[in-house]
This record gives sequence, structure tokens and C-alpha cells, in this order.
Amino acid sequence: MEPLWESDPARIGAHALLARLGAGGMGQVYLGRSPGGRLVAVKVVREEIVGHPEALARFRREARTVAAVRSAYTANLIDASLESAPFWLATEYVAGPTLGNAVGARGALPAQTCRRLGAALAEGLASVHAYGVTHRDLKPQNVILGAQGPQLIDFGIASAVGATALTQDGQAPGTPGYTAPEVLLGGGAGPAADVFALGATLAYAATGRPPFGGGAAATVGYRAVHEPVDVAGVEPELAALIEACVAKDPAARPDPAEVIRRCGVRDALLDDPVYTALPALGEPVPLHEMRTQGPGYPYVPTQAGHASAQPGRRAGRRAAWAVAGTAVAAGLALAAWQLLPFDGGGRGGQARGAGGPSSGSPAADGRAPAGSARPPAEPAAGGTPPSAGSGGGSRRPAPYIEDNRISHYFWKPSADPLLASHGQGQCNLPAEQKPPGADMQTTATVSGNSVKVEMRIKYAEMSATRPDPYYVSVAVRSPHDTDAETGMPFKVDNKRVGFTSKPVDIYGKWDTGKFLTLTYPDDFAEHVQGGRTYPAVPLANDPGDWTLVFYHVEDDPTKYTSINCSGFRVG
Repeated sequence: MEPLWESDPARIGAHALLARLGAGGMGQVYLGRSPGGRLVAVKVVREEIVGHPEALARFRREARTVAAVRSAYTANLIDASLESAPFWLATEYVAGPTLGNAVGARGALPAQTCRRLGAALAEGLASVHAYGVTHRDLKPQNVILGAQGPQLIDFGIASAVGATALTQDGQAPGTPGYTAPEVLLGGGAGPAADVFALGATLAYAATGRPPFGGGAAATVGYRAVHEPVDVAGVEPELAALIEACVAKDPAARPDPAEVIRRCGVRDALLDDPVYTALPALGEPVPLHEMRTQGPGYPYVPTQAGHASAQPGRRAGRRAAWAVAGTAVAAGLALAAWQLLPFDGGGRGGQARGAGGPSSGSPAADGRAPAGSARPPAEPAAGGTPPSAGSGGGSRRPAPYIEDNRISHYFWKPSADPLLASHGQGQCNLPAEQKPPGADMQTTATVSGNSVKVEMRIKYAEMSATRPDPYYVSVAVRSPHDTDAETGMPFKVDNKRVGFTSKPVDIYGKWDTGKFLTLTYPDDFAEHVQGGRTYPAVPLANDPGDWTLVFYHVEDDPTKYTSINCSGFRVG
């Protein structure tokens, strides 16, 4: 949850806006208050895609589906404006993290908790199917863990049973790793496809790993069609149920009623002590700390749980995985409307770690909070952002980030030898905030004595106008701390920020969809307090698991916030 920007409206329809819940490929979601005082989540379509017929069709389909399906497992539609801009819909507000973010923060769930959760989700699917609707995109990020039970969200690609499985652009609906084989192969997305997604979602909850591994969408999709689901280490009876749900033949899958029976639930989900602790992971900032009287309220998000040093301002920034959970509450998931990979990296697939970095930061999409400086203006044609005083209303980012804190991020390769051989792995902590737009995509390719690091915001090129600059510095950290003079490692874990690149605008190639590329060690150096700089150490100096952390950078070298984490193996 974040404060409103100065540019945000004070109201949408009859609803007063209180705060930002999140942003994504379709639009912005706000926390609002109805005229009678009820909290609502208001999803507003971005102006840039108002003219895109497929985007509007999906938005209207979502509103119609949410209005039609009345269930304890879906948020009710309160109000909507679907015929003229601005297009928006409002549903009841449900606080809680997504299943993906909860598992990312806590780790895999116990088998008994998974059974209870599976029974509840199967009951939710049964209620949706009873209305003649298939969800078509059930996955950990589309399950909100509310205090009264799980909620199914994001009906943007839901359809009537028997409708075509292909989208307008010819892609299969859903998310790789959770989309059923028959859908990937061009068949229909019926109720059995939702059961497949349920099984894959339970596999993720029980292991903390993507059910068919990570990597490119095509690779994950191939595994879903041809290879078994990953249930290594899962209690045998639960593993057997998951395997039945993800059977390649849809006719071999159990229906939701059979899933409930096989879960063998004998008490309420809310009696499960593990589940009852999960909704608190997404607990939003108390509403009295948010602006409620129009733009300009002096609110500054800072380190979680600590008061701001600025008099008269309140602290309230939570960890990004908690913000992400409430950002999609109430059935308003913000996944981009094209086929989106879910690789579990950086958010949904991590095990819990001790502690984590934190710093003051702007709103989760890189713009300034209400009452502060305006967002950066669009760079000139050559890609250079306007400097302070240039009339563009923005300032250049700091030329580097300072190694001024302990980093608790550590990347490890996958336990699966095949995935590890392809560079797949995960970090132990979620990032502090989500970058703007659709999901961030990164790669790291080791070649001899160098590493090519690539990054982009997926589907940015679909925007009608150039997104506001969003500056990112990449930190490369060796497994062990190194001697600044010789570059040779000490036998202690490296907890420095590491060797960092100059900040670059992540939208530098926004109109082409291509990656921005950096090369280690050439483009990296360590910058410490006082302006001292040390060159990056050669890869061969310290074989092992190297960590990559991507930071959003402000105009002060000591202010930066993690937005993604990955890594690579040397030797």
C-alpha cells in the first residue's frame, strides 16, 4: 500500500480514494471508500490502452464475470464504469498476501495446511464452475489468503465453458507452469484445465518451487505437456493427489468434489495455525497513516516499522511482498493481459531468510509519493534524461550507488541438476518493491571471464507512450568477501552490496522490447563511503554461487531499493 501521487484523482465515481494498492499492465488499483464508508478496491484502466479493443474486452469480461459469480471465494462487484473513459470497476476490499508472496516469504507449507487449502480452493472452483465459468488463470499469484479463507482473483481471461482457448493474438490463455497441456496444444479450457492449475498451485505451495521449473515460457510449457510435476519431498498422499490433478489427460483428472474428498479435511481451514498466520503477511499499513483528505497529505514511506526522521510525517512502508499481497486484493490482479511466465524468481519461489535490506524508497513504481517531487519527465530522443533545472521537472539519478549496508540476499542454483545446468535457481529473499509495468525479466550468461547481464520490463513496448524513466543499478556480488587491494577472497560470506553498474533507465529500449545489456566486470565497480572506488574482481578469483541484485536508484547514492534478485554459478 502506497500514498497517492499528486496526479491521482481524489475520487473515482462515488468513491473517495485513500491510497494506491498496486499497478500493472492493465492499470492502477486504489484503495477507496464508498459513500457509506465501506472499503473498496478500485481498478482503473490506463489511458494508454483505452484504445486497445482486446484490453477493453478483457476488462469488461472481468467485470461481467465478477458480477455474475457470487461465491464465498470471490470478491463481490460493488460498482463499475464500462462504457466510457475512465473505465473502472470496484469490488469489496480483501486484505491479505497472495499465496505466491506468502510462500515466498515463509517457505513451503506443511502437507496438512496444503490439504485444507486445496479443499477450500476446490470448493471455490466448484462454485465458479456452477455459474458456467472457467477461471483459466488459477495460480499462486491469483489466490489471496484472506482472514476468512482464500479468494480467487483475476477473472480477466475467464470464459464460459466451451469457449475458444486462444486469445486474439493466438496465444493460449493462462500462465506457463499452470496452464493445462490441452490448452497449450490449442484445445478447450474447460473445468478440467482449472483442476490442472489447482494441482500445480498446490505443488508450488507444498514445495516452494515452480511446479514445472523456471525458464522461458516455451520451455516451461513443454515440461507441462511432456514431463512430470515437481513433487520431490512432498508427503506421498498429497503428492499422489497433485499428480492426479495434473494428469496429462484431462479425463483422468478428478473433479473438484473428488479433490475435496481426497483432501480428507475434518476441520475448518481457519483452525489451521499455519494458515491463520499467513494473512498477517499481507497486512496493509494502518489506514490512519494514509492520506484521506485529498492530494498533498505529507506522508513519506520509510523503513518498515520506524518513524520518519522528518517532523510531521509518518512512517509506514512495508516489505514489498506484503504490499504486493494487498495490491491484488479483492479480485483485481494486475497481471499484464498477455501470456505471462511465472518462474518463481525474485518473489514467489524463495524460501524465507533472516532479515533483509531496507531503505527509504519512492512508490513501488518509481514515482514520487504525493507531496514530493513530480515524476521524472520523458528523456530526450537520445535517451538522456533532463537534468535538474532543465525544465523537465526531473533530476538525474545518482551516478552510482554506495556500498553502505549489509545485503542479506544470497542466490543458490536449483537442486534439480538439469535446471541448475541451465542457470536456474532462486534467492532467499523477496525484493523490496515491484518495478512498474509488467514483470521484470533478467538473464545472466557466463562466458569465459565475463558475464552478460540483461534486463527489461516485459511488454513495455505495448505502451502507446514512453514510460517515465526508471533507473536501475545492478549489483554483482561474489560468494566471499574480497580484499580490496588484491581482489582475492577471504573465507567469510560476502554481505556487501557488491560491485555495481552505473544506473540505467530500464525503459531505454522500451519501444523495441529488447534487453538492456551490461557486462561484468567491465561495467562494474565498488563505490564505498567517501567516494572511494574499487575495480570489480575477476570471476576466477572466487568460484561459486554469485548473486545479482537489481536496485531502483534515486538521486542520492545511499538511497536505493531492491526490485529483483537472481544469480549465476562460476566454476
